[in-house]
Amino acid sequence: MKRKNTASPGTSSLAALTEMTSLPPSHLFCFIGSSPLTAFPGWLYCFNSRCFPDLDENPMNGNFTDVVIRAGKSLNFEMCDPLNAPTSKKPRQERYCARPKQYDTPSEVMEQQIWKEFPEDLMEVVIARLPIAAFFRFRVVCRKWNSLLSSPSFSHHCAQVPQSQPWSFTITHGKITTGAMYDSTAKKWHHLMIPRLPPELYLLPVASAGGLICLNDIGHKKFFVCNPLTQTWKELPGRSVNVWSPIVVGMIWTKRSCTDGYKIIWVGSDGKHEVYDSINNSWAWPGDIPPEISIPLSLKFKSQAVSINTTIYFLRSDPEGIVSYDLESGVWKQFLVPNPPHSTDYTLAECGGRIMLVGLLTKNAATCVCIWELQRMTLLWKEVDRMPNIWCLEFYGKHVSMNCLGNKGLLMLSVRSRLMNRVVAYDVLKKKWLKVPCCGKSQGRKRRWVAYGTAFYPCLTAAP
Repeated sequence: MKRKNTASPGTSSLAALTEMTSLPPSHLFCFIGSSPLTAFPGWLYCFNSRCFPDLDENPMNGNFTDVVIRAGKSLNFEMCDPLNAPTSKKPRQERYCARPKQYDTPSEVMEQQIWKEFPEDLMEVVIARLPIAAFFRFRVVCRKWNSLLSSPSFSHHCAQVPQSQPWSFTITHGKITTGAMYDSTAKKWHHLMIPRLPPELYLLPVASAGGLICLNDIGHKKFFVCNPLTQTWKELPGRSVNVWSPIVVGMIWTKRSCTDGYKIIWVGSDGKHEVYDSINNSWAWPGDIPPEISIPLSLKFKSQAVSINTTIYFLRSDPEGIVSYDLESGVWKQFLVPNPPHSTDYTLAECGGRIMLVGLLTKNAATCVCIWELQRMTLLWKEVDRMPNIWCLEFYGKHVSMNCLGNKGLLMLSVRSRLMNRVVAYDVLKKKWLKVPCCGKSQGRKRRWVAYGTAFYPCLTAAP
């Protein structure tokens, strides 16, 4: 028999969660302690020995016998297989009729006069610690919860939460509205549609900072900045310098005394460049490149720039090395770093302030994906890891190309040949190779493959 929702509008949110989980209100919320929020597989998120519903999973089917909590061990769960149930198990109807609910006492009943006065600041603390993916459904619970995203106090609570693993924002063969985000923690794709973006433009993600992503059209004329989680965006003003040749774009997040913002720089091989400041909402030319920097820059346009603090690093091919620019001090530097022998399709990456290089290493007919780290004392690339040999067997004897879809902490790589398309990830800190599930979108008989992408740290409160 379905329950009838009798909660008043003032308690609609808590009543909805209580009705959905059949748990008393005291099991849904608790005061925030020092323990972090821990995600458990299945339909529960546990926090300080309390249970919260997983808003990102499919609706529950009513079979609550799949999760058994052992007495005396609030965080020890035993997962039971419903297909192999014990033979001595009684029918559900007989079991529920024989055993009354344990929370039918008056103290456990949902009392509207109490729960409608639930402290708002405590509610924000709880919600700020939900998994990022839960916010896709969290926003549609009620208008009040949706408006939290623009609340200064909620932004403060979100800033106290440790930064999560980076996500990858990618697009397939199509417009940006067919893009997808890969959640590296849940190992799941989220398909999104950002409304009102010009449908006639083919936009590419070229940089990110502070939870925001910079998009540039294929003609390098227009720039957009968006937050894919909140689906907000804005078009940047027109540039004062028109460049028809390819450019490389870098982006940093700036923290100032009065407000936060971001800066974007584009650089062409001929040395032309401009800097955009979100505080002033304008482009500016910071001055000529000093004569000690070799011109033309011969930038590797296939490699995205990486940022460490306020400095942007660009990869160049002639001479081989790295060019850097500090967006705060305006200082240019160049470093002559020879590329690893037999390497192709290499691109810059970054992890914890370390500059990395990822690329293909080809010898005879064998091809492998390798990771190098820049040694700052010798200015040489040192190999730190490579893809397992059993994975590389698939590339043997094939003409393979590689695109880097994420170059911050978690490297996301698209490896393709004429009859093969694989997306893999590499966790730099754990030195672990991971297989990425298929994006899931198909177009007729052909499955759509990920073409371009960039890494970003998801942030709900970042505004373009």
